Amino acid sequence: MPVPLPSPSPAAPPAYLNAVGTAVPDHDIHAAFIAWARARTDSRSTKVFDRMASRSGIAHRWSVLPPTAAGGSPVDDAGFYATEPHPGTAARMTLYAEHAPELAIRAIAALRDRIAIDGITHLVVASCTGFVAPGIDQIIARRLGLSSSVERLLIGFMGCYAAIVALRSARHIVRSEPSARVLVVTVELSTLHLQPANDIEALLAMLQFGDGAAAALVTADAAGFALEAPFAASLPDSETLIRWDVTDAGFAMHLSGEVPGRIAAALSDAAFRTVVSDGRPPESIDGWAVHAGGRSILDAVEHAMHLNPDALAASRRVLADNGNMSSATLMFVFEALLKGPPIGHGVALAFGPGLAAEGFGFRSAP
Repeated sequence: MPVPLPSPSPAAPPAYLNAVGTAVPDHDIHAAFIAWARARTDSRSTKVFDRMASRSGIAHRWSVLPPTAAGGSPVDDAGFYATEPHPGTAARMTLYAEHAPELAIRAIAALRDRIAIDGITHLVVASCTGFVAPGIDQIIARRLGLSSSVERLLIGFMGCYAAIVALRSARHIVRSEPSARVLVVTVELSTLHLQPANDIEALLAMLQFGDGAAAALVTADAAGFALEAPFAASLPDSETLIRWDVTDAGFAMHLSGEVPGRIAAALSDAAFRTVVSDGRPPESIDGWAVHAGGRSILDAVEHAMHLNPDALAASRRVLADNGNMSSATLMFVFEALLKGPPIGHGVALAFGPGLAAEGFGFRSAP
């Protein structure tokens, strides 16, 4: 059962997610990667593959990997994945070190178009699709010209719920230091980790992931969304259902087909559901920021919580336009919700390796 995490005293000021900016690369690889994966299935699996791929709810996924000179995708002749064995982890990390900071800076520029980001005191960065030292947090700070006194936090390898952890950390910072101005960045380059699998479950899992970055400003200024009490839980006997294995040929994602069912079962538990909804009837919650981990995961949340068909519209739209961008995905959902009508009671919810659930309440600023 999830339990609320301890918070500072009630006298602590609220923290607000003031604004969000996002960025994706220019290269849409979704159709090409589907064709590549389909060619790897045997005749008995092709019909199942086609049916599942068509029901994914995804229309586009974007990659930092550039088109070939002939305009082809990374899986075409002369592309990054043209031959097997595919490039090793070192080659993939070289691309991560080059492209992750660039995409993050684009997201920060989009944030700056919405709100002034001067006077940053803290930088929180989440990323699980690459490693580089000096860290991506230091690279971003240097390129932005931030003061050397800025406090940095790098959240690595937590996967899809890392945006919750990053925003929760920013909330704690602001509630303890009301003058803090926290820049939160999530950046993921999932397409650097394509694996030459033949198993249909593995292929379908890989076809959900794309590249993206987001940036947000969290302060005590009453604008945007107030970030309320967080909660966290690990589902029992589920630690093998979502995992990343670091191999000599990139990071191999394992995403079990059991995940949606386990999520639905957890949310069907009255005690679990009460903590997620902060004791409110789910139908009284007018804002749902659910990580768009896949159509079946969104369906599981919708059905288990008995939500209206349009309750997860923002999450489904982000999934259709971008696929699952790991930690960056939820930030895209918040960007969409910030453009919509005011929210009286909202819930942010994400799932990731463990299998674990992380979340918090939110509401529109007065």
